[in-house]
Amino acid sequence: MTIRIYENRIDFGNYSLVVDNIGVSVKSSVSNTMGTLTSGAIEALNYPFQGTVSGYTSGGWLPPGSNVIDKFSFVFALSNATDVGDLTQARCLLASQSSSTYGYSTGGYLGPPFSNVIDKFPFAIHSNATDVGDLTEGRYGPAGQSSNTAGYSSGGITPPTRATIDKFPFAVDLNATSVGSLSQARYYGTGHSSATHGYTAGGTSSNVIDKFPFASDANATDIGDILSASAYQIASGISSQHHGYVTGGGWPGTVSNVIQRFSFITNQNSSDIADLTQGRYGAAGTSSTTHGFTAGGAVAPYTVQNTIDKFPFSASDGAYLCVDLGDLTQSRGYMSGQQD
Repeated sequence: MTIRIYENRIDFGNYSLVVDNIGVSVKSSVSNTMGTLTSGAIEALNYPFQGTVSGYTSGGWLPPGSNVIDKFSFVFALSNATDVGDLTQARCLLASQSSSTYGYSTGGYLGPPFSNVIDKFPFAIHSNATDVGDLTEGRYGPAGQSSNTAGYSSGGITPPTRATIDKFPFAVDLNATSVGSLSQARYYGTGHSSATHGYTAGGTSSNVIDKFPFASDANATDIGDILSASAYQIASGISSQHHGYVTGGGWPGTVSNVIQRFSFITNQNSSDIADLTQGRYGAAGTSSTTHGFTAGGAVAPYTVQNTIDKFPFSASDGAYLCVDLGDLTQSRGYMSGQQD
């Protein structure tokens, strides 16, 4: 069998493995039809932002600040979290990133001061995190994104409010570098990742959905809006293969239970598709290949929760039904979320 490798596809026999702006697909040269790869095959191609095994929540606010790394199963219908390690600093309002082998927690609020630490912990074993580098400056409330090769931390506040997009490599432990700017300086936005781009949605006084490329270092562009600039701050960011999800959010007096969705394929505003089991803000968002998870968070007035909610990326009978999967080991909010 002849195998030919091109820039965006691999030809083998009567088939081609094609990578485009929609995702990864297999094309038959005999029937000229396209077939989408299974989630397992996509995972094998090292797309790290969606997990197949477990979700993690790290850090947060009890009060006071927490350093706990919790882990819960993506596989079981009901799954309480277990404590599997600690961050190097107890802190909240931090960003999260995931490679195929490690989880990362970056920045955050120490009480003050503000952290610039990049923490890293392994998925293969239960272990404490290690400090592997620094952001370009200490700040809290950034949004986190992940490509196949690098983690990103966008926005945040030092003060003043920042538009900075920081980038650090997964292959080696190094400090982050500034590679671009958001279209608006803001903090408390949600972070999302497609196979090719990072997204920052909403944040304080903003309803903007920003998009920036992974292939080159560049500024973000405004591609749409979430539902509200005020009701959905400190929401949770979740990503499927083709969509970003913003869950919950708000502040005491305006707490939301809304699950909203926007497309990675077309530049459009978000839409309301479902509800969490409970309205809350400051929860951690994690993503499997089939479901989104919203863990912990707070309800007015500053009362933290331990609930782990789960909802499907594909609706059955037109309904995206959210269910209570289990509990975190601690009730807390303002965490970061990772996935294996």
